[in-house]
Amino acid sequence: MKKTLTVLFVLLIALSAVFADTIPLKVLILPKFENGEMAGDFPGEAQFYYEAYAQGGDEYDIKGGNPDSKLYVKDGVGIYVTGMGKVNTAATITSILLDPRFDFSDCYFISTGCAGSATEYSVMGDVFLITAAIDYDLGHHADAREMENPDSPTWFHDSSYDSVSYKLLDQDLMAKIYDMVKDVKIDTTDKTRAFMAYTFDNAEWATRDPKVLRGTTVTGDNYWKGEFDQKNARAMCEVYGAPDPFALSEMEDIAIAVVLDRFGMLDRYIILRDSVNMVVFMNGVTPEGLWDPSRSNDSLSSEDSIEAADIFATAMENNYKVGSVIVDAILDGTL
Repeated sequence: MKKTLTVLFVLLIALSAVFADTIPLKVLILPKFENGEMAGDFPGEAQFYYEAYAQGGDEYDIKGGNPDSKLYVKDGVGIYVTGMGKVNTAATITSILLDPRFDFSDCYFISTGCAGSATEYSVMGDVFLITAAIDYDLGHHADAREMENPDSPTWFHDSSYDSVSYKLLDQDLMAKIYDMVKDVKIDTTDKTRAFMAYTFDNAEWATRDPKVLRGTTVTGDNYWKGEFDQKNARAMCEVYGAPDPFALSEMEDIAIAVVLDRFGMLDRYIILRDSVNMVVFMNGVTPEGLWDPSRSNDSLSSEDSIEAADIFATAMENNYKVGSVIVDAILDGTL
């Protein structure tokens, strides 16, 4: 009996040492890519957040995570560049959450980055607080050329996917956050404003100042674009009963939602995206002209992009201006 008690005592001491070394995180910021270095050059999705919250902190390798990334941690804030696409991101988030060195029991998760946005609802430079996420790829897709009515949506709902194809974020949390950030002043550029006005014939919706909006995101592993696919995205929002209009197309957010849901953490998930292009082809650009590798090397982050004008760096800063309000509220306990 005495020997058994001694062994239990030793085990308790060992476990106490393990838990004493666990690093608690209050917020984990999840950009998808960075341009160049993490600080000091042309910004990608991570740079503004890294410079404000993690620069000079600790760095950790994550087994099973993105091989090109490290988890940067400083004063309760973590930043990790996940890599792009649903599979990549899901594997990365799972690996981070299973790492025994970190405690996520009270952590908020912020997926941040750029996206393409919906016509008649957004302008490039807008920042969106996302209230629901949809998987574009789950269901059935047809080619418009084979439809009885080529003008109808080419996506068909399959309810067998519903448990993973649609995730509703915590609406009370979203309402509280939106009230905090809805009036944050964000910017555009003269070139982007002219680009939008020219493309959409000076329509009132296309020439307004950028602002912070609520919306639904549609996550696709393929980088889609065009009127037909926008019809699909809007049909998905209607079928699933999303609380806010289709706003964005991106490539990761539903995957993070599914992983967090399985870990019981979906109620602390926040998605903040900025618009750097529209989900339709603009100014006479065709799919062949935009994506054929032999004919185009256009980059959204180029200041001469045929998709994004020069909005990229400004939109990244807009995202940070809004996101920093949320991060600071988490850190000071007001969220």
